[in-house]
Amino acid sequence: VIETPEPGKWELSGYEAAVPITEKSNPLTQDLDKANAEKIVQLLGQCDAEIFQEEGQAMPAYQQLYNESVLTTMVQVAGKVQEVLKEPDGGLVVLSGGGTSGRMAFLMSVSFNQLMKGLGQKPLYTYLIAGGDRSVVASGEGTEDSALHGIEELKKLAAGKKRVIVTGISAGLSEPFVVGQMDYCMDNTAVFLPVLVGFNPVNMARNGPIEDWSSTFWQVAERMQKMQEKQEAFVLNPAVRPEGLSGSSRMKGGSATKILLETLLLAAHKTVDRGIAASQRCLLEILRTFERAHKVTYSQSSEIATLMKQVSTSLEKKGRVHLVGWQTLGIIAVMDGVECIHNFGADFRDIRGFLIGDHRDMFNQKAELINQGPQFTFSQEDFLTSILPSLTEIDTVIFIFTPDDNLTEVQTLVEQVKEKTSNIQAPAHSTVGQSLRAPLKKLFPSIINIMWPLLFFEYEGNFIQKFQRELSTKWVLNTVSTEAHVLLGKILQNHMLDLRIGNSKLFWRALALLQRFSGQSKARCIESLLQAIHFPQPLTDEIPAAPISRHIHAAQEKEQVIPVALLSLPFRCSVPAARACVAAAPSVCEAVRTAPAGPGRKPCRP
Repeated sequence: VIETPEPGKWELSGYEAAVPITEKSNPLTQDLDKANAEKIVQLLGQCDAEIFQEEGQAMPAYQQLYNESVLTTMVQVAGKVQEVLKEPDGGLVVLSGGGTSGRMAFLMSVSFNQLMKGLGQKPLYTYLIAGGDRSVVASGEGTEDSALHGIEELKKLAAGKKRVIVTGISAGLSEPFVVGQMDYCMDNTAVFLPVLVGFNPVNMARNGPIEDWSSTFWQVAERMQKMQEKQEAFVLNPAVRPEGLSGSSRMKGGSATKILLETLLLAAHKTVDRGIAASQRCLLEILRTFERAHKVTYSQSSEIATLMKQVSTSLEKKGRVHLVGWQTLGIIAVMDGVECIHNFGADFRDIRGFLIGDHRDMFNQKAELINQGPQFTFSQEDFLTSILPSLTEIDTVIFIFTPDDNLTEVQTLVEQVKEKTSNIQAPAHSTVGQSLRAPLKKLFPSIINIMWPLLFFEYEGNFIQKFQRELSTKWVLNTVSTEAHVLLGKILQNHMLDLRIGNSKLFWRALALLQRFSGQSKARCIESLLQAIHFPQPLTDEIPAAPISRHIHAAQEKEQVIPVALLSLPFRCSVPAARACVAAAPSVCEAVRTAPAGPGRKPCRP
């Protein structure tokens, strides 16, 4: 976080010069809060397309996905994975992260273990997520701020293993949970090979102190780059341009993580069975299939916009939105619902995902999820017992499936839901030659029919279409839930004004938002932020000097911290007065837009 620039100096050549790419404001979406549903789909689709931009386009100073050096590193990492696949005894491939990155690690470990089981091989993949399995299905922010926690979890998981590849995922190169693991692996190269995945240049990695670790993320990433010369560590960090919603790495960051890692891991599997090394050509073939998935998905833009309007209408009427997905599409549904909580300050009941299908072998510690309360319900049984009986006409249910799923089961569940609400929608994935049975199609007022070309691949290659369907589902759901919160007044320009401060990254993002929209000094913005967080406790000298973890702990259960802090800044008005202004406005963004400003204007009064 830098000192507040003079008014009008935030934007420099289209980007904030000193801000990491993953935190910048994307010029494409600077008026996102003023766009209608059709325009929002178009803009977010354009942002997702930036993942695949060729080298030299738009951001010539940064390496991009198709950059020669990125592809070379991907080939090298794929080669290391092949070494483990060839000698699996004592081997392990760990995918690790916090928040969205950890949920993506979970999804990919499930997929590649399924691939290996289908070949009659012993699964070699596992995952780590900050906060454990609870964080897969519920918002567990804050747990990624401990480097020691990350190391302890890795040690337990890798005990007794001889060769462990640890892929640490941190979109912004900022999470302590990941950086501790990377540092530990570099100190123990006889067993561990660290691979860091993110989407900022190393010089933009977070360089602030970590409470329980002696090195900054930047220092660890720099060390990894040096060790890459001997292939004792790897850094994969193509720039994919800023998020359509500033800082929301659940979107492009999550998608790029999936694309990059599934490409190199699938290339390793496809080639090892042929007894050859992975190649750039193999990588490019797979990458192009993901690029085609973008075109296939956004060819349905008008249908996606219609779905958006239905979801927004339900939420505006205080209804609920339920995302019901089969198999791994259900994991995508669960992820999207969970991530609305901290991105938009949403209640966990507003948008919720449910996984239909057998998930007994997916989790490391499924016991962590049993009898933990309604926030941790996500299964088919949970939907039938907790959600279905209480559905109302203002609720919306979105079904996500393919013709490969049990369509009798799909039809039965749709019929049960339709007895409660007519607001049902379906993104349905089909391959050319497949079709949905007429009775099922007639149940829906409209279906987003996402049609995939017929692919002729060997067994491993067949997973490409599975990955395409997952990515397509992610794009659709991310776009729909983001747009819904735009229309609910949660987004100012293209910034999340009502995010919940659940970790250190979000604390510093909140501070930057206050600086950006108030123009006040950094010190004044910190004071206002801490007042909003700790109220009604007076802001004594002791509070600003406290560790940041104390502020995060206090902020986790507080709502509308940023709008309240922002409204109180120009006038030094009280927190209750600012809260009253927010409560009286139609939305948090409208409260900020209509707040009095300028000399002689009176502040909000309770």
